Amino acid sequence: MSQPLLSATGIAHSFDTELFSNVDLTLNSAQSIAIVGRSGSGKSTLLHIFSTFIKPDEGTVTLLNKDIYALKDEAVEAVRRFEIGIIFQFHYLFKGMSAMENIEVATMLSGSHIEDALLEKLEIKELMDQKIGELSGGQQQRVSIARVLSKKPRIIFADEPTGNLDKETAELVMDVLLDYVKETGAGLVLVTHDETMSSRCDTRYRLEDKVLREIE
Repeated sequence: MSQPLLSATGIAHSFDTELFSNVDLTLNSAQSIAIVGRSGSGKSTLLHIFSTFIKPDEGTVTLLNKDIYALKDEAVEAVRRFEIGIIFQFHYLFKGMSAMENIEVATMLSGSHIEDALLEKLEIKELMDQKIGELSGGQQQRVSIARVLSKKPRIIFADEPTGNLDKETAELVMDVLLDYVKETGAGLVLVTHDETMSSRCDTRYRLEDKVLREIE
């Protein structure tokens, strides 16, 4: 059996108070995982721990066969640039640049290229010459998702990617993400408060009362 893409063991973390402890999670190739929970439960913090941005107080995170918090900064940067993709609820695009230029920034850094088929799936191909400030919020979010997927990440970490979208656009975004996972063998970890979106993933967890439990 192939190695998991992500293996987290005994994860615990606190800020002012303990957020969670003894969290274990495994993500395999071509698998989608959703984590749901109320606001403030620590879902986003857990995602940031899995995706190299917050070192946990306890536990280990093995990402693509690497003990991620034992690596030097340069090695972690390489993982972020070439191996993983992060989708946020807020798009963090460059406002003065066109949609195409925003996507090109990511592909230049990762050495990949932009596929017309992806732009067509996201229904943004005709928007590529427009400045980001000229696009609607939903269009901007789809550009940001194209920017991430154009890197060809092996793992996608998505933090409320459909939180600001209408139902139809949210369904379109989930279709694209899940198709990408199926077609490439990548993995998806989705944090969301939307039970409908979470139900489309292979495996679902709930973070509640400081414990992460699989939803049967």
